[in-house]
Amino acid sequence: MEGRFRLGRSIRGGLVLALIAVLAPAARAQGVKVALLPAAQSVAPGDSFEVSIEVTQAGAAFNAFDLIVGYDPAALTLLPRSPISLQEGSYFKAACSNRFHLFKQGADRDSITDVLLCAGASLTGPGQIYKLKFKATTTAQVTDVRVLELQFYNAGLYVNPDSSTNAVVGIGQAAGVGDKPSPGGMRLRTSPNPSRGSSMIRIENPRGEAQRLTILDVGGRVVRHLEDGRFEQGIRTVRWDAKDDSGRLVRPGVYLARLSTSSAEVHSRFTLLH
Repeated sequence: MEGRFRLGRSIRGGLVLALIAVLAPAARAQGVKVALLPAAQSVAPGDSFEVSIEVTQAGAAFNAFDLIVGYDPAALTLLPRSPISLQEGSYFKAACSNRFHLFKQGADRDSITDVLLCAGASLTGPGQIYKLKFKATTTAQVTDVRVLELQFYNAGLYVNPDSSTNAVVGIGQAAGVGDKPSPGGMRLRTSPNPSRGSSMIRIENPRGEAQRLTILDVGGRVVRHLEDGRFEQGIRTVRWDAKDDSGRLVRPGVYLARLSTSSAEVHSRFTLLH
């Protein structure tokens, strides 16, 4: 099971989860908001850069997490720190000097487990919990670093993340976050991100006009035509069932929802898991 150190799903994980239950206070059934930051950055071809994993606002208490971060190895190369403890986030490290930390580097994903082992130690955010350094390829392109799996724990209980957002990286070109509105006020948002199975696409357009909604793969090829016609102004939601125009399930990966009109175009980038 490459790169998968899941607490409670292995002998080692079971022991760690037991430690968490003894050392931590009771968990609350709230979520944790997480983001890979900066949300969008542009780097020169061949340059190195850092991505920070952060809890962005106060939420449920936690004292441990499992995280799998994915990326395109043709675009990005991980640069592991030495010692590996340098990758732990400043907010997480400051909470406790005694931690259980595992890091596994894979071909296109990295697996992380980090646990606070000080009695009663827990966090609610905001703050940095981890950081990774990458080197960009010399080929100009737009790629991303994404959350593939994420689980928080507290007092031996699961604390589900409320939401997580990925980081877009422009290599030798501008990078932008697809959820930003166009100059004309159009907005496109895809959720959940990452998604499993189907995705919900929320469309906001202050004008009634002809609109076309499509799904593109990471290479820019249209895999699904969802809507094409005239729609009234306002908000609507469209479901994509993760199938192409032929009715076949598409591969897991990064996709782009694109809304086009005669005057503007807006995108929302997201990750599909199966």
